[in-house]
Amino acid sequence: MGLISGIMGFFFGNGRNVLVETAQVFRPNAEQTAMRDADAKSESLQQFAAEFAHARQGLFDRAVDALNRLPRPMLALGTIWLFVMAMVDPDSFAAGMTGLALVPEPLWWLMGAIVSFYFGARHQAKEQDFQRVLAAAAAASEAATRKPAPAADDSNPALRDWQASHGI
Repeated sequence: MGLISGIMGFFFGNGRNVLVETAQVFRPNAEQTAMRDADAKSESLQQFAAEFAHARQGLFDRAVDALNRLPRPMLALGTIWLFVMAMVDPDSFAAGMTGLALVPEPLWWLMGAIVSFYFGARHQAKEQDFQRVLAAAAAASEAATRKPAPAADDSNPALRDWQASHGI
């Protein structure tokens, strides 16, 4: 009996489990990994939501937003106007198209880069606003669904020891 209790004490004594500790060297504990992943996700969502929490309400911000809304409608209406000019005044339209044909190719590349960067920056700004809204919604949803930790049952010493060893 002394030999068996000594072996059992070696493996399971002092609140440890040598078998589990050895297995965790080769394969991580899935429950603890899931808890760490959930905590990391929650913290990153909270940080992301806090980063974009400020609202742009100033006059300058509203004016810049209004100016940023002009190029797309102007490009669309300008293209439609070209069709109207081709029908209304074909000679002026032909002269304008001849002038465009004389524009050197590097200038067209420059114009394409400017327009691409403008619309790319606008898309990025809108995407970041959308991500901010999603992060705030996800953080609010996670906070609403998070369950409180169960209260410790003082009448069960084994449960108290287990909760203390797991940081609960």
